[in-house]
Amino acid sequence: MTAVALVFAGLAALLHVYIWVMESLTWTSPRTRATFGTSEAEAEATKELAFNQGFYNLFLAVAIAVGLGAFAADEDTVGTTLVLAGAGSMVAAALVLLLSSPDKARAAITQGAFPVVAVVLLAIGL
Repeated sequence: MTAVALVFAGLAALLHVYIWVMESLTWTSPRTRATFGTSEAEAEATKELAFNQGFYNLFLAVAIAVGLGAFAADEDTVGTTLVLAGAGSMVAAALVLLLSSPDKARAAITQGAFPVVAVVLLAIGL
């Protein structure tokens, strides 16, 4: 069960790295604007905010990556702690998005699905 949880945690981390790329590096590009449903003017006006927000996503992914590394080094307690902290924060962020902007339910489910599966399976595997 733990191995499957770690696969889902890794997928969550990869997704959040991709979100970081979109928010921090390509925010004003036509493709990213289409993904987030923003106009060119909105993207320019929110560029600094998105840049900062993107790094939050990156740091959550890094926490999971370090946790996966700890598991690989047989440091299961440290690994569990970091994976749960990173994935749990991703789940919490998805819930905040869902509750504050119900029109963005698809995005919330997309960003929260992998980490919620990771958290549940890791908890079962404890």
